[in-house]
Amino acid sequence: MSKRQMHLNRRRFLKTVVQAGAVLTVPHIIPGAALGKDGRAAPSERIILGGIGIGNRGRYDLGCFLHEPDVQFVAVCDVRAERRKAIKELADVTYGNQDCATYIDMKELLARRDIDAVLIATGPNWHGTAAMLAAQAGKDVYCEKPCTRSIAQSLMLAQVFRRTGRVFQAGTQRRSLPNFAYAAELARSGKLGKLHTLHAHPMGLKTVSSGWLPAEPEPPKEDVNWDMYLGPAAWRPFNRQLLNAFHFEKGGGMVGGFGGGGCLEWGSHCVDLCQWANNADDTAPVEYEPTGNQLHARYPNGVKLVLRNDGWLPLGSCPVRYEGDKGWVETGDDAEIAASSPALLAGKGVKIPGYPADFHIRNFLDCVKTRAQTRANADVACYAHIACHAANIALFLGRKVNYDPVKHEFLGDAEANRLRSEALREPWRL
Repeated sequence: MSKRQMHLNRRRFLKTVVQAGAVLTVPHIIPGAALGKDGRAAPSERIILGGIGIGNRGRYDLGCFLHEPDVQFVAVCDVRAERRKAIKELADVTYGNQDCATYIDMKELLARRDIDAVLIATGPNWHGTAAMLAAQAGKDVYCEKPCTRSIAQSLMLAQVFRRTGRVFQAGTQRRSLPNFAYAAELARSGKLGKLHTLHAHPMGLKTVSSGWLPAEPEPPKEDVNWDMYLGPAAWRPFNRQLLNAFHFEKGGGMVGGFGGGGCLEWGSHCVDLCQWANNADDTAPVEYEPTGNQLHARYPNGVKLVLRNDGWLPLGSCPVRYEGDKGWVETGDDAEIAASSPALLAGKGVKIPGYPADFHIRNFLDCVKTRAQTRANADVACYAHIACHAANIALFLGRKVNYDPVKHEFLGDAEANRLRSEALREPWRL
């Protein structure tokens, strides 16, 4: 029996003892919902979930979790009062009670022994740190992307989840969608012949700074806890614009108050898919070179990775293209698949347009129960993010860099090596 099963069995036993004591003294009517008669799992079979930083994207993710019959959402932590209130109302209406607890400090939520897993959808400055704190507190983690702020933090994330044995799923949900899985399998199985080039859409090839905007009057901490919002990021004065997670900048892609540029924010989806197609989930490209309005990289096996914004077929957002010496395949968020030969599309399966997270979240929940590795586990996320961080470093320096994915250092390049990590503000440095 696993430690996880022992924990759940112990919790069920304690609940049974307490409930039994109540039954002996007071007549007790058990509602059908408590027995799973409303289509939901019985309480003893539910995964108890908490949420940290639930804004627009997080609310969507939470909706996917709430649709699952074996999930019970019990607590939300957010530095913004309006979001704490909104998520509590959503949970309370869903369950017909007033039980959803609210917190400003995530450590209070993580200290709850009844919570099995957490959804982390904070700003990018918090993702990696919050995920590692959750793992150290014994929680399984579904974390929105980008999951890390640096190469060093990517490696630390993977190490922490290996050491703690917790389940991790990065929010790169396209790994769980049929059209992307089919295209990747064509590349992985050799049906395209010898793979030679991968194409990813980064939605901008520009590095950006989180900036230092003019100081504005800081709200009461109960409304917006600015210090907690900054978390491990360097201190700067309050400015409401920095509370906005993302916006689109002409020529720069998706950026935000603490974003990492289009190569990381959006590219962590597309580059991740290319890693998968190249059977490269345990490594990263070794060369990165800005070339005009593109960035070219090369994997240890010689396969080329091209990050580009234009020249795509009209197949929707987040397109990827895989090319071999016998054929090519391209797909995107509208779920259509184009290929060099109709024969490659035989058996492509169901079409699910858009980029719903339901299947990815279901994969996470199943792995929480079985303790198996998820499709986008911490090691997978580590190397996909390293590829994006290294590309950003090449863009920032404006020149070619060479990376050793075994030693995790840039070869003979002190300037690039200094950019592998960043100082984190106390007390959030792990």
